[in-house]
Amino acid sequence: MATHRTFIATYIMASGRNGTLYVGSTSNLESRVWKHRTRAFPGFTDAYDCTRLVWLEQHALMLDAIRRERRIKKWLRDWKLSLIEKDNPDWRDLAADWFPDPNWTPPPGVD
Repeated sequence: MATHRTFIATYIMASGRNGTLYVGSTSNLESRVWKHRTRAFPGFTDAYDCTRLVWLEQHALMLDAIRRERRIKKWLRDWKLSLIEKDNPDWRDLAADWFPDPNWTPPPGVD
């Protein structure tokens, strides 16, 4: 059963306010954010400390989420900052309270 965290989404992770940005899409936002936070996969977000969820947009279809991700990735940085600040002017971590249990792990095969 889907929750508010397992829907299809395009999202932006950041290292901090006006920091490094990462744009992605997923079918399970909770699992993906956990992977960014725990640095489960070496790569861009690990190297640049993009661990804060600062923007998200829900989609009905994964194809729509991927299209939106690719479109946003081509945008100028200022446009991405404006997108974030329109919905999240304080750059709050939107997933700050998602992982109260430090031993939580996503279910296998999800994402």
